Amino acid sequence: MNPTRRQFLQCLAPMAGVLAAPNILRAANLNGRLQHACIGVGGMMGFNDFQNFRQHPRTEVVAICDVDARNLERALKEVPNARPYRDWREMLATEGGRIDSINATVPDHMHAAICHTAMQAGKHVYCQKPMCHEVAEVRALTRLATERKVKTQLGNQHSSGAGDRMAVEYVKAGVIGKIKHVYLCSNRASGMDYRLNNPKPPEAPVPTELDWDLWLGTAPARPYAREVYHPSKWRTWLDFGTGWSGDIGCHILSAPWKALGLKAPISIQARVNKGWLDSPALRAQLWPQANHLTWVFSGNDLTSGGGPLTVEWFDGVEPDFYIPEEFRKLYPGERFPEEAALFIGENGALLLPHTSGPQLLPREQFATLARPQVKGENHYHSFLNSILDNTACESPFEISGPMSEAVILGTVAVRTPGVKLEWDAPALKVTNSAAADSLLRRSYRDGWKIAGL
Repeated sequence: MNPTRRQFLQCLAPMAGVLAAPNILRAANLNGRLQHACIGVGGMMGFNDFQNFRQHPRTEVVAICDVDARNLERALKEVPNARPYRDWREMLATEGGRIDSINATVPDHMHAAICHTAMQAGKHVYCQKPMCHEVAEVRALTRLATERKVKTQLGNQHSSGAGDRMAVEYVKAGVIGKIKHVYLCSNRASGMDYRLNNPKPPEAPVPTELDWDLWLGTAPARPYAREVYHPSKWRTWLDFGTGWSGDIGCHILSAPWKALGLKAPISIQARVNKGWLDSPALRAQLWPQANHLTWVFSGNDLTSGGGPLTVEWFDGVEPDFYIPEEFRKLYPGERFPEEAALFIGENGALLLPHTSGPQLLPREQFATLARPQVKGENHYHSFLNSILDNTACESPFEISGPMSEAVILGTVAVRTPGVKLEWDAPALKVTNSAAADSLLRRSYRDGWKIAGL
């Protein structure tokens, strides 16, 4: 008999005591299958991630955690033997040696706390993008992954696809020559929900099935507001999300980062939409509706003249934040995708629409060129296989960590618009702006402080 929601909520608390038995040897050693725990099984990506982990033939999802009992109910229908939790801290403490790996598919502000705690306990970690909410958090997770020698994967799943991999091979092979400039964009109309662009939404009773304090976690306390933060509109808010550039930037920058072997930027500057810039109330609570970011990276053997490389990002709802003018001039009549990376080389260009394959331009120049023989794979299964077979995966923190730092540094520039920020990566410091430097890290709410963060 399937339990009602009321019965389900009532049974969660006593179950914790039953599950708190002494830890046994890792279950993977007992049955040859990886024992995985999913943290976050609802919202925008949680159920999707859960399904991908559940469907791996050598993995068993043995524990699930979510602050919303509705999400747990749904997931338990798929894995009825999994042990359910509301609090990820309780789950990690109780499960101990019974799990090998976890994934964190929760709002951005909770990534660091969950993943840092899990890696400290020796768990392999799959973390949804962006890796963290703050630059300093990214650095801490990147270092800890190396220290603990655990397998990690950032959730920029399209980087494991054939399209991204093919683009990387083209650029590395010099098909369009040395790279002069890179443009990135994401102008998806559904990207950010600004219909609720009210910095002080009305307070509402917390739904019975939601643990609002656990949802807030490390973030400052605030009243619950109906259909404003949970389950998926949190990306718009400074305390919880990282804006559209922070979120999708880890997808679009991935191929250029790997293809060109980019390291930490030298500088970064942001331009934002005027409505947000002119409103102190919006700037205190919400991300802007449109961003234009400009990074400058040190050059290398793949960049034109070996000199510095400029990478620009465009996103948002305003037309002048959309299509690079250089593209219009170079390739008139070509349609620019709403999400893409564009490499401008000395001998042509490569356009990589997000989730699709690369296009070499001008088309007639490359019409007879053979495509690289690369294959895509399931990004989630690549992570699990890396644990089981001790192989490499596509976006381990050693690669995706420095890239995520550059992306999240963009959110710092967004909050200090118009200032060209000089970046000292080894010192983890913005050298020319105290205001920007203060945004590299944050204080966690009382009761949520994590050692090492």
